[in-house]
Amino acid sequence: MTPPFGERFAAAIAERGQFCVGIDPHAGLLHDWGLDDTVEGLEKFALSAVEAVAPYCSVVKPQSAFYERFGSRGIEVLERVIAESRAAGAMVLLDVKRGDIGSTSQAYAEAYLDPSSPLASDAITISPYLGFGSLLPFVEVARTHGAGLFVLAATSNKEGPEVQEATTSDEYGGRTVASAMLAHLRDLNGDARPVGSFGAVVGATIDGGFYDFAGSPINGPILAPGYGEQGGTAADIVRIFGASARHVVASSSRGVLRLGPDAAAMRGAVERANDELRSLLG
Repeated sequence: MTPPFGERFAAAIAERGQFCVGIDPHAGLLHDWGLDDTVEGLEKFALSAVEAVAPYCSVVKPQSAFYERFGSRGIEVLERVIAESRAAGAMVLLDVKRGDIGSTSQAYAEAYLDPSSPLASDAITISPYLGFGSLLPFVEVARTHGAGLFVLAATSNKEGPEVQEATTSDEYGGRTVASAMLAHLRDLNGDARPVGSFGAVVGATIDGGFYDFAGSPINGPILAPGYGEQGGTAADIVRIFGASARHVVASSSRGVLRLGPDAAAMRGAVERANDELRSLLG
């Protein structure tokens, strides 16, 4: 049986550091690399990035939308990105942000987490904003296959607070929606060791005062996008997460990919980020 995602995640960041590279083939980046915005350009870009960074970071995070826009041939490239990243020793967190109910959630979960699927990844991002209970099919499939989930909680986009900082009714604790999502994750993870498999997405540039990560740790992995070029630092991660910072992977895409197609430069960016995070997070 596949060990639980939390166990594999803890081992990966201990061995390879706490930096996650987003492999996001924006049309502008393809152009900057001298490539056409075609499926051929996509394939060259994405697989070159995998070759440059996947052997040196703990987690890679392809954003599915940038592959889907090329249709079935783009999905074929995504399948290769997943397979080749894992073959290079990196965990794959597929950024799909799916969220639905019932059998549709079940189908999404099987598409991305069942090892029999060509898109099977170690973990995916999901949205809880149809109610946390709508995520239960994802939770069950993840448990069955030793996979992980990263639930959107407090994202760094400017529109996020409209929903995430709204207050729930007294029936649901009268707290912010983001805090409620984190509390659900804490309950799911329980006392799992070394860390649970059900994580959160919390931006590396947020204020951080909305939840007490020190007093009520979620005991799960945390994805912190916005690190690097978007302004988030290792010091911010310590400020926001406290002792839970040891379970954080800080994510950046453009800060690494803009250095391509120079593979050595991209690898150097991964190594510098891991060194900076290690110096403050231990």
